[in-house]
Amino acid sequence: MLTQLKIKNFALIENLEVDFSSGMTCITGETGAGKSILLGGLSLVLGKRADLSSLFDPTKKCVVEATFDVSDYGLQALFKNHDLDYEDQTLLRRELLPQGKSRAFINDTPVTLNVLQAVSIHLIDIHSQHDTQTLLQNEYQFQVLDALANNETVLSRYKESLSIYKNTQKEMDHWQSLQSQSKDAFDLKQFLYEELVASNLEPGMDTILEEQLDALTHVEYLQTSLAESIQLLEAESMGIVDQMNHLQRLSQGIAQKAKHYEQIHERVKSLAVETDDLLEEFKLQFDRLEANPQKLEQLQAQMDNLNSLYQKHKVQSVKELLAIQIELADTLEETINLEDKLALLRKKEKETKTALEAISKQLSEQRHRSKTILEEELQLLVGKMGMPDAHFKIDLNPSKDFLSNGTDILSFEFSANQGSGFKSLKKVASGGELSRIMLAIKTVLSRYKKLPTLIFDEIDSGVSGKISDSIAEVMATVAEKLQVFTITHLPQVAAKGSHHFKVEKKIDDGKTQTHLYILNEDARIQEIAKMLSGNQVTETAIAHAKQLMN
Repeated sequence: MLTQLKIKNFALIENLEVDFSSGMTCITGETGAGKSILLGGLSLVLGKRADLSSLFDPTKKCVVEATFDVSDYGLQALFKNHDLDYEDQTLLRRELLPQGKSRAFINDTPVTLNVLQAVSIHLIDIHSQHDTQTLLQNEYQFQVLDALANNETVLSRYKESLSIYKNTQKEMDHWQSLQSQSKDAFDLKQFLYEELVASNLEPGMDTILEEQLDALTHVEYLQTSLAESIQLLEAESMGIVDQMNHLQRLSQGIAQKAKHYEQIHERVKSLAVETDDLLEEFKLQFDRLEANPQKLEQLQAQMDNLNSLYQKHKVQSVKELLAIQIELADTLEETINLEDKLALLRKKEKETKTALEAISKQLSEQRHRSKTILEEELQLLVGKMGMPDAHFKIDLNPSKDFLSNGTDILSFEFSANQGSGFKSLKKVASGGELSRIMLAIKTVLSRYKKLPTLIFDEIDSGVSGKISDSIAEVMATVAEKLQVFTITHLPQVAAKGSHHFKVEKKIDDGKTQTHLYILNEDARIQEIAKMLSGNQVTETAIAHAKQLMN
C-alpha cells in the first residue's frame, strides 16, 4: 500500500508531500490541472525513463520518494535476491540531477532501474484507457486463470520439473553429439594420449634433461678442465695442496711464538682442510666423467621428442603436456562410458517427462474447472458496467510440447453484441471496453490473490449515468480488498471514494504550480456539486452531491 508520496522540483510541482490510506482514493480536478503530472512523478519511482525537461527548476535536482507498507506482500525473498535490506515500510527514491544523471534507491541502497522496476511492479499497477495491452498478453491471461484455479503450487512444481527435463535433454544432446563424432576423431585422441603416456612425462624432467645433455655434450672440455684443476692442486712442491701444507706449518710456528696469531692459524687450517676436500671432489667427478655417445644420443632423442610434443600441442612445458594428457584421459574415459551415461539420461528424461505430463494434466484440469467461473463472473461484472450483451469464451487446447506454464494453449475470446461471433479479445474490444474488462478482471483477481495498489487513470471516461454508478460500485468493491486510486471526471465515481483529493493549478510568485489537496466532507460536496453542474454550483447540485455520497 502506498502510504506517502513526496515530489520535489518535478514538472509544475515545486514541493509536494501527501499521505495516503487504504480503501478507494479519488483524485479530481479540471482538465490540465496536473493530474497526469502526479502519475508522471510516481512513474519515476517505478523505474520509467525521464529527461531534464521534467525539472521545475533546471538548476536543482528533482527528487521523488514513495513509501509503501509491504508487510502483507511477502517480498522478503525478492529483496534478498536483489541484495536489498527488507523493511515493512519500504522507501523508493528517484533523483534527477541537473547534469542529466539519474539515481535510484530502495531503502537507501543504490539500485539500477531494472532492479527498481523489478520491485515496484509488485507495489503499484497503473491502468489507463490507452494502456490496456497487458490484458491482451497471453501470459497475463494465464496468470488470471491460474489465480482462480489456485495453481500457484502446482505451477511451481511444473516449472521445477520442466527445468530438470530441459537440462537433461541438453545434457543428452551433448553426449549424443560426442557419440556421433567420427571414429577417426576418437582414434586421434587415443593416439595423442598414448603418445604422451609413452613419453613417460614427469614434472621437471625437461630441466633434468637439459642439465644431462649439457654435461655429455661438453665432456671433453670438462675432462680437461678437471684434470688441470687436479694438477694445480696436487703437483709436487708447487701444487696448491703442498703450498697450503707449508703455509699451515708456518702459521703454526707463528702461533706458538705469539698467542694472538692462533686465530690466523685456525683459518689457515680450515683452508687446508677445504683444499684437501676440493682435491677429492675433483678426482671423484673426474673418475665419474666419461664420454658416452650412446647416452648422449638417447638424451638428445628424448629432448627432440619433447620439442616435437611442444610444437604439436602448442605448449612450452612438460607441465602443460601433463595437463593435456589428463584432459585426454578424461575425454577418452567419458567416450568409452558414453553409452552408460546416455542410458541413465534416457531413464531420467523418461521419468521427468512422466512427472511433467501428470503435473500439466493437473494444471489443465484445474484450469478447465475455473474457466467457466471466470467467464461467468466477467460477464456479470461488465454487464453491470454498460456491456449487457458481452460474453466471454476461454478456450484451452492441448499442446504437444511442454510450454513454460503447462501444455495448454489459451485463447481468450470476446463477443460484445448479441448475435455476433466470438473473436480474439485484441481484435474486437475497444479501448473503453478493454478498460472495463480490465477493471472486472482486477475485481475477480482481488478475491483470489494479493494485488498491488491499483491506479485507474480515467478509465471511466466516455461513460455516464447508470454505467458510471456501476463502475464506481465495482471500484469500491475492489477497494475493500486492496488500495485503489482513481483519477476521474465522473461525480458518481468521486462520490464513492473513501478519500478525495483535488488537483489544482495556481500561480505562485509568478510561476504556475500544481497542488494537491485532501478535501473534507464539505469541500467534497462542493467539488462533486461542481462536477455535476459546472462552475455554477446550485442548491440542486449540492443536494444531488449529498445523495451520491450517501
